[in-house]
Amino acid sequence: MKKIIICEHIEKSFGEGNEKRNVLDGVSVEINEGEFVSIMGPSGSGKSTLMYAVSGMDSIDSGKVSFEGKNLSTLREKELADIRRTEMGFVFQQPTMLKNLNILDNIILPSIRDNRKSATKITEKARVLMEKVGIGELEKRDITQVSGGQLQRAGICRALISNPKIIFGDEPTGALNSKSAQEIMDIISEINTEGTAVMLVTHDAKIAARTERILFMCDGKIVSEMRFKKYNGSDIDDRMKKVTAKMRELGI
Repeated sequence: MKKIIICEHIEKSFGEGNEKRNVLDGVSVEINEGEFVSIMGPSGSGKSTLMYAVSGMDSIDSGKVSFEGKNLSTLREKELADIRRTEMGFVFQQPTMLKNLNILDNIILPSIRDNRKSATKITEKARVLMEKVGIGELEKRDITQVSGGQLQRAGICRALISNPKIIFGDEPTGALNSKSAQEIMDIISEINTEGTAVMLVTHDAKIAARTERILFMCDGKIVSEMRFKKYNGSDIDDRMKKVTAKMRELGI
């Protein structure tokens, strides 16, 4: 299977002198095309920092991060921004939306800003995506007129607008109730089934259990890994038992 991301011996620290702390301590990991990966670990273990390093959103002190054969550390900021905008998608716990724009305009703004000639096509695609995730009737709503789950669906549409090779999610269900969280995971799982790789940071065993590979982190290192088959909707309880048992074993 084709590897789209290869990380080799990544080091990342914060602070200086006696306050200096290694957040990533020689981490190596590979992500395959179409793979569904989650990262778990206690607070401060480095899981979000790893995702930001892997996606080129944050610099590293040493090591190498390659995306589609390109060494992200050697690229200029504009080149990095182009890759993030056209080949990666991002879904965060709290979607960042502009209050003076409606839902549709918030979805299309980043893409139209860089490609005004394709505004009509981008808008058409946004509407297709909105219908797909169940918010097609909300395009004219302000962001204060929708629920958290609906806003997160809009964030997913924005992440998908450029047909990315991989979606990164930092606790994408963390601010949602259980019903909305399940619905968002259903959407993300469908995206993955259609061929887009996904990497999620989560503290929720039920969310991680729906992925096919879980990386467990502690003190800046990947200390264990668990693999599953693609989730088919029928074995979540068994998968959760295995995940929680591993978490207890690792003290997470």
